[in-house]
Formats: sequence, C-alpha cells, structure tokens
Amino acid sequence: MSAGRPQIMDPDWLAFHPNPSKPRFKPPAGAVDAHCHVFGPAAQFPYAPERKYTPCDASKAQLFALRDFLGFERNVIVQATCHGKDNRALTDALQAAGERARGVATVGEDITETELAELDAAGVRGVRFNFLRRLADFTPHDVLRRIAAKVAPLGWHVVVYFEAPDLAELKPLFASLPTKVVVDHMGRPDVALGVDHPQFQAFVQWMAEDADVWSKVSCPERLSLAGPPYNDVVPFQRAIVERFPDRVLWGTDWPHPNLKNHMADDGVLADQIPKFATTPERQRKLLVDNPQRLYWGVSTGTAEP
Repeated sequence: MSAGRPQIMDPDWLAFHPNPSKPRFKPPAGAVDAHCHVFGPAAQFPYAPERKYTPCDASKAQLFALRDFLGFERNVIVQATCHGKDNRALTDALQAAGERARGVATVGEDITETELAELDAAGVRGVRFNFLRRLADFTPHDVLRRIAAKVAPLGWHVVVYFEAPDLAELKPLFASLPTKVVVDHMGRPDVALGVDHPQFQAFVQWMAEDADVWSKVSCPERLSLAGPPYNDVVPFQRAIVERFPDRVLWGTDWPHPNLKNHMADDGVLADQIPKFATTPERQRKLLVDNPQRLYWGVSTGTAEP
C-alpha cells in the first residue's frame, strides 16, 4: 500500500491527553477497555472523503501503550466515523493485537458473505450505527435491518449511538433486530434532568423489558456538567450497573473524538469505575466477564439467565 499525504486535523480538534495520570484503581485480571478507537495514521489509512471531522492520528501502538499503562489486558476497538466503511485501520490493529482485541466495524448493505467472513476472522464481532446527525448520516431503518440480518448468523451484535430524546422514535427499530443491541454511553442521558426523570427512566425500562439490550456506562466526559472527576454522572452509571450487572460494559473512548471544552485524562476515567461499580464482583462483571462473554465467547457461568 502506498503512503498518502498526512491529513491536517481540524483547527478546533483536541488531541488526546499526552500524559494521563496513573490510576489508583487497579482493574481485575483480564480487564477489557470495551470502547476505544484508532485513527489512521492517515498516511497509511486515509480518512473517508465523506467524513464530518478530521482528527489527529491515534495509532494502534499508542492505544496498546495506554492499555498497558492503565492496567487493562484487552481492547474492543470500535470503527471511527472518520474512516467510514473502510475498516482497514481497525482490522490492522486487531491483527496486531491478536487475541488481546476484538472489533466493531461499520459496513454497508452491499457487503458480501466473504467480506463478513474476513472481518470475523480478523476479530470483528459487531457492527455500529450512528444516530447523531452531527457525526454521520442516519442509516435508513430498512438498511439497518438488512445488515443486521446478514451479521446475525455470525453471532455478531449491533452497536447503536443515539441521544436520549430520540429513544422513543428508535426503539421499535432496535426491538426488531435479530441480534443483541449494545447502546453507547447509556443513550446519552441529559444529566441536568436527573436519574429519576422520565427520559432516563425510559432507557432503564427498555433494558428491563428486553434482555438483549446492553449498555456501555462510559463517556462521563461527554455527559458531565460539572467536569472532572465527573461525579454528576455517577448516579446514572450506578443505576445501570446495579440493575443490570450482566449487561454492562465500560471503555475509555480513547482518543476521545470530538470533545470540545476539555480533554479527558484516562487515569481519571479509570478511577471513576469504583464509584459506580462499587464491589469487586460488579467490577469483575463490568470489566472482565461481560466483555469476554460478548466478544470472546467466554462464559463464566455467572451471568443472569
């Protein structure tokens, strides 16, 4: 592959923290950072022409160094919208990591069974759909259903990213999918409204009704009104972890795309975990058992029926 010209990141882009703090929290053995990304490097893996932002490069080597620094053992790498449906940067990172990483890809409905098999062999275990218009164009509902039907035989799941006010409109679509549905960042609740507000309770009720719905309790830096250490988000995270301990995941979201007012310190994010996963058992389920079951097919026998 010939190298291209390096991309210049957007002028308002905030690069990832150059020197994150060492967390006091020590993750349990086998812990997984279940939501993170790689960007480029653009000279090797150019960003998609249709992208809505141009980030800084964030390489697999830098991601793996952060993994080790924070005390995690594995990653789930999620395809970034800046790469569109070109999953080469993702699969390159997965192949370099071997069994220490799994992936979530972005695909179109024209993807072939052979191409899906290649992604599966590389370690991809899900496909992601973005419903934030500022980041990507909405996938039409019928297209999403057809893609979900293609990946379901592989045992893959669907990851969805949306904002809380849109849940009522999107819920029938998600309920119609023949796969597990993993929701990014608790469906982005409005922290100002509080945990007891009907908007967040609608998300809790959806998880209670449908055992195929999982939630990432990640990205407090995107939700907080108070700023680090993001204590105003903890009640939302704790509500999900305590109610649905076998269907929650956590990740850093490194390198934190599209943050505008500050850059998150990944050590601070890791130290937030024991605030909402308050026992060793909950921490083990959140960081080890659940991601290993979903992405590596490893069952500990402790999950809810």
